[in-house]
Amino acid sequence: MLFLYNLCFPLAFIFFVPGMIVKYIRRGGEKDNYGERFAKFANDKLKVLADYRGAVWVHSVSVGETAIALSMIQAWQEVDPSVKFVLSTTTTTGQALARAKASDGVEVIFCPIDFILFVRKTVRIIKPSMLIILETEIWPNLIGEVRRTGAPVALVNARISDRSAAGYKRWSLFFAPVLNKLSLLCVQTETDAERFLAVSSQLHPNISGNLKFDQKIPAKLAKIDLVNYFGNGKNQIILGASTHPGEEKLLAETFRKMRTSQSNLKLILVPRHAERGGEIAGILKNLDLSFIRRSENSAVYENVDVLLADTTGEMLAFMSVADIVVMGKSMAGQNEGHNIIEPALLGKPIVTGSELRNFRFVLNVMKSDDALITIDSDSELESVLSELLDSPEKCKQLGERAAKSIEKHKGATERTIKLCRKLLK
Repeated sequence: MLFLYNLCFPLAFIFFVPGMIVKYIRRGGEKDNYGERFAKFANDKLKVLADYRGAVWVHSVSVGETAIALSMIQAWQEVDPSVKFVLSTTTTTGQALARAKASDGVEVIFCPIDFILFVRKTVRIIKPSMLIILETEIWPNLIGEVRRTGAPVALVNARISDRSAAGYKRWSLFFAPVLNKLSLLCVQTETDAERFLAVSSQLHPNISGNLKFDQKIPAKLAKIDLVNYFGNGKNQIILGASTHPGEEKLLAETFRKMRTSQSNLKLILVPRHAERGGEIAGILKNLDLSFIRRSENSAVYENVDVLLADTTGEMLAFMSVADIVVMGKSMAGQNEGHNIIEPALLGKPIVTGSELRNFRFVLNVMKSDDALITIDSDSELESVLSELLDSPEKCKQLGERAAKSIEKHKGATERTIKLCRKLLK
């Protein structure tokens, strides 16, 4: 199967390239070293990587996974400062975060596209003592080439979503041999363990918990001065976090209705994909709402209704100044959800849809602790938000319960690092 995969990969890549180019152009982040996706390393970078041969290679995809990877690496360095790490990302936004936050002893690269020649060259350059992959980045050549050198490979914080479960099982003839090469499999929940075993009964999954529960708020969280956008005075801020198509319009329409009775109400929209800024700006114009796009960095600001934060890497900063956080990918026909742990860590009242298919365990944990509010239909959003805004004490209590709920489930990072370190001995 791997032979067929490599035989067909160049043809499939031709169809993959146009979308890759569009993302490269439209999406922000670090791009100057993007050639590393094709195993093209600058001479200066090769000299640096020569000092990192034998490092632990940690691979993440985008911003969310990279934040977790950085936290895990930091925790590992506290246990053993002598270990060096190479951290790779797939997206330019993840690359930007990694380069901005990586500590000493961590070198950041782009992960090569899973073409055998690109992967083999990168593995030869790094010569990792171990490869750790976060969540669901199951790349056959990446896993196979590292294992071919004799180094162990771990898949950690692993999960299989509702949408993917049937596909992995259907294509088990392809995925099982790849997964069987893993030296360590750390899954988030028992359900994830069952789904991996349905793909290959030879696996030995460890239920280690969700690394996202161990996220920490940065000690020096960036301050965002909303006076530049909303003027002086005490405003009530609703944040639409990691929104997807349909949700911006829902939030904007709801905000417009509520503003008639709450004149100090303001809305911040942080789309999951910043490159959708132009599309969302059109929606706000059609609704006759005054707004500013943060990406435009205008020197002159006005007192507007909406701040469109079409930037990356600022989510926690915006959450910290919000009175209520409405989590995206959970309304307007979306049901997969996003990371509700982040606003909980900040003690913020959270409103989300009632079905988060990719965060079901976290949702159930917080629901059992009465630590967030879910809505079954979009029509409920206005009344729920109005009730919270009219009751600051309820907001405070909801946020406090959210923070306590997350605190009870910490420890996945420590468990995962212990298991990974055993593979190096």
